[in-house]
Amino acid sequence: MIESFEELEEQIKDCHKCKLCNNRNNIVLGDGDKNAKVMFIGEGPGADEDIQGIPFVGKAGKLMNQAFKGIGIKREEIYIANIVKCRPPMNRNPEQDEVDACLDYLRTQVLLVKPKIIVLLGSVAVKAILGKEYSITKIRGKWIEKKDIKYIATFHPAALLRDEAKKIVFWKDLKEAKREIEKL
Repeated sequence: MIESFEELEEQIKDCHKCKLCNNRNNIVLGDGDKNAKVMFIGEGPGADEDIQGIPFVGKAGKLMNQAFKGIGIKREEIYIANIVKCRPPMNRNPEQDEVDACLDYLRTQVLLVKPKIIVLLGSVAVKAILGKEYSITKIRGKWIEKKDIKYIATFHPAALLRDEAKKIVFWKDLKEAKREIEKL
C-alpha cells in the first residue's frame, strides 16, 4: 500500500506497464494541492504536458485556467490529474489496456488527496472512473455520489477548442461545481 506521493512517484518513474512508455518524455502524474477537497481528472497528457511533466499546461489547460479565473477557482487549491500518465500518440484517446495499466496509480492519487468532489473532464474520464455504462452526454452537469465522493462530469477542455458551442455548457458545469465547492 502506497502511503505518500513520494512513494507513488518512485513506483511510477520507470513504469513500463503499457506501450505509452515507449515515446514519453515525462510521466505526468498530477499538479496542485495534494490535500485538495476538489480534484479534476482528464484523460491523458498532450504534447506540452509530456514536455513539461505537468497536466493541463497546453492550449486546453490555458482555456481551463481562464475558466477557473472567471469563476473564482484557484488552480493551486485543487489537484489535477489524468487517467493515463503518459501521452498517447497524436493525442488520441487512451486505449483500454493503457487505461487499465494506469488506473491503480490514479486510485492511489485519489486515496492520497482524499477529495470530496471530483470533476471528470470528458468521456474517457467518465467511463474509467464511473463505469462504461455512463455516458458524458447523459450525466454531464449532474451530480453522482459514490463512496462519499461527489462526481460531476463536463466536457474536456480540448473538446471546447474543437467545438466553441460547448464552452457555454462547460462554463455552466464549472459554475455548478463551484456552487458545491462553496458548501465544503
